[in-house]
Amino acid sequence: MNESAQLFEPAIGDSAAPPQAVRRTPVKLTVEEALARTRLMPYWLDDPAEPPAEPALAGETRADLLIVGGGFTGLWAAVQAKERMPELDVVLIEAGRVAHGASGRAGGIISTSVMHGLPNAVRVFPNDIAQLEAFGQRNLDGFEETLERYGIDADIEWNGEMTVAVDPDHIDHLRADHDLHRSYGHDVVLLDAAATREQLDSPLFAGALWSRNRSGIVHPAKLAWGLKRAALQLGVRVHEHSPLIDVTDEGATVFVKTPAGSVRAPRVLFGSGTAKVGIPDINRRVLQVRDHVLATEPLTGEQLARIGWKQRQGIYDTRTQLNYFRLTKRNNIIFGGLVSYHFDGDPNPPRDQQRDTYYRLADAFYKTFPQLGDVRFSHAWGGPIDYCSRGSVFAKRYLGDKAVFVAGYTGFGVAASRFGAFMGLNILFDRDSPERALDIANQSPTYIPPEPVRWLAAKVTFHAFDGADAEGGWKRAWIRGIKAMGFPM
Repeated sequence: MNESAQLFEPAIGDSAAPPQAVRRTPVKLTVEEALARTRLMPYWLDDPAEPPAEPALAGETRADLLIVGGGFTGLWAAVQAKERMPELDVVLIEAGRVAHGASGRAGGIISTSVMHGLPNAVRVFPNDIAQLEAFGQRNLDGFEETLERYGIDADIEWNGEMTVAVDPDHIDHLRADHDLHRSYGHDVVLLDAAATREQLDSPLFAGALWSRNRSGIVHPAKLAWGLKRAALQLGVRVHEHSPLIDVTDEGATVFVKTPAGSVRAPRVLFGSGTAKVGIPDINRRVLQVRDHVLATEPLTGEQLARIGWKQRQGIYDTRTQLNYFRLTKRNNIIFGGLVSYHFDGDPNPPRDQQRDTYYRLADAFYKTFPQLGDVRFSHAWGGPIDYCSRGSVFAKRYLGDKAVFVAGYTGFGVAASRFGAFMGLNILFDRDSPERALDIANQSPTYIPPEPVRWLAAKVTFHAFDGADAEGGWKRAWIRGIKAMGFPM
């Protein structure tokens, strides 16, 4: 056996033999048939157990801390602020309903990293990797402890995450990632094609990198709803259906106006993602790209047996226009990808409500799992991602240091949002904390060009993503150029 072959390991408890052939060929649906009855809304939000909305802000009020945004960042900030400083009077305003923004539209894969993965951390902050890794581990410990402390049942499963190569040429990339993760103490194994297909059977898979602990899957809406309940229990005043319509720096305080009320506070934390909140510099540093997601109908036991997936890992593949997938508690497959951009970051593009938007994603699903040609899709939706040039969370001061904006997760915010909120609060309250000595807390992402250059560049980039792996040529050259400019791809 040569040296490179020795890196590959069979999955624990499984043989490396190829899986048995599928016992029967399912009736293959067309994408039109598979999406004919699909509900065009997030699977996670189609739940009668969703808690009622808190009353909208009405009248004038004051607070010690105002949090703008009821997604993961804002909710984690509210909970951590009250835990650390229970005497604070904290008000949280949310433009719509909690979990109905980016947080309730995510795939729900939990990653250890606070930096969009270890390779991206090496690219952006090569001198701080050891500390960032420690922050990621402590962040997940705190994440898990919070769910236990407040009894938050979010269908969490700590089953690891796996990156699958969809081309043999991608194995060298996985091998490099394997060595990098091992050098920082991660429990990772590199699987060959047979061992990968023992874990999850797809004819596309040529190998995989399986990170076996400190990561997993979660129901993102249940997580947000649980954090909202925890915040209310701690005394946070939560107001939904209360969009910010104006913000004014008054010197000693910040004045925020909503349609029916207002808040004055000496400190404000913005967890508002790509929303426009009246501070132009924010939207020069983040842009909203749209991810698209499908949920299958729940798989029967026989359908699930066709593909295996006994360990239920969260999965990413190595396509340039990547797909990710995971199982729900009811064995629906959540299958996401197909990123797009709409002019000026339109938060509700009409295309997301058109079934043909999801045809290409459904086709990618069936190419990945041809054994599931008889499976229909129950839900389809688009969701915003707060993309920034460094591909990781940042926290930046505004309004004479009375406000801090926290965002930029670039699709990896399910767990990293807790760390982002923690870092933002430490900056806002000027507390000594280890991360404040590092570049992650002191450097901001670069500017992203304004419209219409932003729209044109995004359109060309996403067109390059489509087919870059197979076609190469100018598409691959364009992507290399974007990466050379410092933008994560």
